[in-house]
Amino acid sequence: MSTEHINAAGSSFCRMSSRGLHAFCTMGLIVGLLVIGACRVSDTEAPEVAEVTEVKPVAPAAEPAPSEPAAPAEPRVAESSLFDGKTLGHWQITDFGGQGDVYVKDGSIHLDMGNDMTGITWGAPLPFKTNYEITLEAMRVDGSDFFCGLTFPVGENFCSLVLGGWGGTLCGLSNIDYYDAANNETTRIVSFENGKWYHVRLHVRPNRIQAWLQEEGEEPLVDMDITDRKIDTRAEMDSCQPMGVATWQTSGAVRNIHMRKLVD
Repeated sequence: MSTEHINAAGSSFCRMSSRGLHAFCTMGLIVGLLVIGACRVSDTEAPEVAEVTEVKPVAPAAEPAPSEPAAPAEPRVAESSLFDGKTLGHWQITDFGGQGDVYVKDGSIHLDMGNDMTGITWGAPLPFKTNYEITLEAMRVDGSDFFCGLTFPVGENFCSLVLGGWGGTLCGLSNIDYYDAANNETTRIVSFENGKWYHVRLHVRPNRIQAWLQEEGEEPLVDMDITDRKIDTRAEMDSCQPMGVATWQTSGAVRNIHMRKLVD
């Protein structure tokens, strides 16, 4: 092969190599740009996907079962014991003049026979003046007249329940419209035995006074509508106000004395 042919072939090869190299470089540049672009897209447009935790549906809370309406609370009843069975406490010996001895024995307050009256009077403020109940037990120990003259408040006034007066059998309220137990519509005749305890229960309301010698449910000894009536005590019993127990020419005893609010 001649020198001219070799030079021509070399020149042709160089031109071909230059064009191939140029094409190769161009292709490489394009590929590089594509890779860089893909990386940028990956960095900016494909945020990291957080791990997904399965969320279980929550069942709705059950509605509370309807409850039965609450029963109304029982009314609270305030009660006071007025005698502890050991001492006179707030009870004071009533100064009638000529009274007998007063003392505590065997859980009872004993009122010895006086000339004419023996008694005790409450010497402290009373918790109630109306809408209340007094309960006690009373006994005629000796004698033949009233063994329990119970004086009590009726609002701003006072009255007495007499048991066994006027010879030993008469009972009633003193006074109603200025008339005592022997001369008003509350008069009752009851035979009492000496040495026997009698359960006395008294209710005082604004318009009514009731008294029993038996347990609740029995017919009342006294049931008096006091609307527009004048209520007071006999002069002999004034010393027992605001509350007291007295005897007349008789020995008596009382025990278990309580006072409580009445709630209708």
